[in-house]
Amino acid sequence: MTREEKTAAIEDLKEKFSNSSFFYLADSSALTVAQVNILRRKLHEQGMNMRVVKNTLARKAMEAAATDSTNFDGLYDSLTGPTAIIFTEVANSPAKIIKAFRKQADVNRPQLKAAYIDSAIYIGDDQLDTLVNLKSKEDLLGELIGLLNSPMSSLLSQLGSGGQNVMGLLKAIETKG
Repeated sequence: MTREEKTAAIEDLKEKFSNSSFFYLADSSALTVAQVNILRRKLHEQGMNMRVVKNTLARKAMEAAATDSTNFDGLYDSLTGPTAIIFTEVANSPAKIIKAFRKQADVNRPQLKAAYIDSAIYIGDDQLDTLVNLKSKEDLLGELIGLLNSPMSSLLSQLGSGGQNVMGLLKAIETKG
């Protein structure tokens, strides 16, 4: 790679790191070319991008993209050996795809090195289940709307059933009296 190509690669990665709140660092080196292509296709179908990068370029791009609110220091130790970066818009999607891919292909790869989820850093492959169970923004909004709707529905149903009881009671009193 020439110096200009390296500079362009760093700038491209810097832009991706700056614009992405969620990304994963993984090691897919033990996979065959066919398996990597299948994994890339599955990620691409979900709107994700997997890119194999040189660790020094990734580190320089992270250092350049770091701000007061985004700090990538905890990820630098994970930049060893072959590294693939998966950029995503939904925090738990890559973890779900990696887990399903491992089960389908009957392999223990790709190995998760680290994940950056909205300023939180998850280190190691043992964090994959934790990442799978993270709720997406849409899931959390759905739960919130359900929680907000629940008391109102309960109140309306109680008022409705109470109204029937009150009317029945009044009719009974009227017929008696």
